Amino acid sequence: MSWMTTISVWIIPCFLLIVLVTASWKKLPSYELFVEGGKEGVKLAFSLLPFLVGMIVAITILRSSGALDALIGLLTPVLTFIGVPPEVLPLALIRPISGTAALGMTAELIQTYGPDSFIGRLASTMQGSTDTTLYILTIYFGAVGIKKMRYALKVGLLADLVGIIVAIIIVSIVFG
Repeated sequence: MSWMTTISVWIIPCFLLIVLVTASWKKLPSYELFVEGGKEGVKLAFSLLPFLVGMIVAITILRSSGALDALIGLLTPVLTFIGVPPEVLPLALIRPISGTAALGMTAELIQTYGPDSFIGRLASTMQGSTDTTLYILTIYFGAVGIKKMRYALKVGLLADLVGIIVAIIIVSIVFG
């Protein structure tokens, strides 16, 4: 067993042991605090549930309605002209919405075109250089009750756009 595997196996139990020893040393009721934290976690999960369901429904409608395929068909000539494979457009559009859906698309692109293909490398780089902006805003802002998120939305989507453009440029330079 390598040292990295040993560390990964023992890090969580050691962390828990350190927390329990520290709580005992400070004479804190560790079990009661643990249960209280669990209650707060369940409350938070229930408060986030409507936002999660809304995001899942929106993603399903976007993919099932054919709107995503229509947009790809519309933009294919432009993307081909500038040297961007149209196959990565769904990933670029879904990534700000859902990390899980984007990861599935990335895996599908890598399985179809190969990990060492231009499309596989571009999909992987896009996956790592962008974030799930709409998901983050929906979940975290919804959890704390922030209703006005217009500047955060604009900046987050702009950062995603910059990440996508830079991913295309870097992959084109390095692997193109």
